[in-house]
Amino acid sequence: MSLMKKKFWTEGPGSFALAIGIAFVIRWAFLEAYVIPSGSMLPSLLINDHIFVNKMIYGVRFPFTEKWMVKFGEPERGEVIVFRYPEDMSKFYIKRVVGVPGDTVYYENGNLYINNELIEKVVPDEKKDDFAWVAEMSEGGTKVKDNYVHWEETLGDHKFSVMLRKGEFFDGPYGPFKVPNDSYFVMGDNRNNSKDSRLWAADKRFVPRANLMGRASFVWLSCDEKFPGINVFCNPLTVRWSRLLHFIH
Repeated sequence: MSLMKKKFWTEGPGSFALAIGIAFVIRWAFLEAYVIPSGSMLPSLLINDHIFVNKMIYGVRFPFTEKWMVKFGEPERGEVIVFRYPEDMSKFYIKRVVGVPGDTVYYENGNLYINNELIEKVVPDEKKDDFAWVAEMSEGGTKVKDNYVHWEETLGDHKFSVMLRKGEFFDGPYGPFKVPNDSYFVMGDNRNNSKDSRLWAADKRFVPRANLMGRASFVWLSCDEKFPGINVFCNPLTVRWSRLLHFIH
């Protein structure tokens, strides 16, 4: 390569174009950033958690299409995924995979059944009284921790926490639902406050594989408050330092 060509790619417009190209490739195939807008995944993910999503874990798409160039693997039960909302493809949702193709999912009174087996809920000793993650949240002036109980579930190799509202054991029944091929049944960890596969329209109940964006990987930034009117910027005075580089399970 001549000196003139080298300068083009290292200085001026060439270097800018190269940087844009690299950023595009990373965002298209490897990693993409998202911000958590709601509490549907509490306690695993907090409002204003900034996360990175591994876009390569399930395969690589042709740019600007939903067609896969190559597939590497399939989502497993218990994984947290980002996907295009089946009822509105312009929106991105984040939920936990509960049912994979061939599974039968049933949910009633806070109990989850997969293939007719009850998924056990336990109260972890080290966390049953730990509600630091909702200390500043309230509902009608009442602390959230006074209204909810904290459970732990295990799906496959993934152990995670879920929230259920105290005294509310009338939710459901939902199902049973048979998960079709190339589709997934998803739920939020905040079981009483999540719009997910239990509630979506019958013809949009499952997440097609084509809608997958990737698997949630880790929290790279988190804060209690954002700058007014700027949804993507954290107020540096409210950063949750303990959440930085927090891996998502």
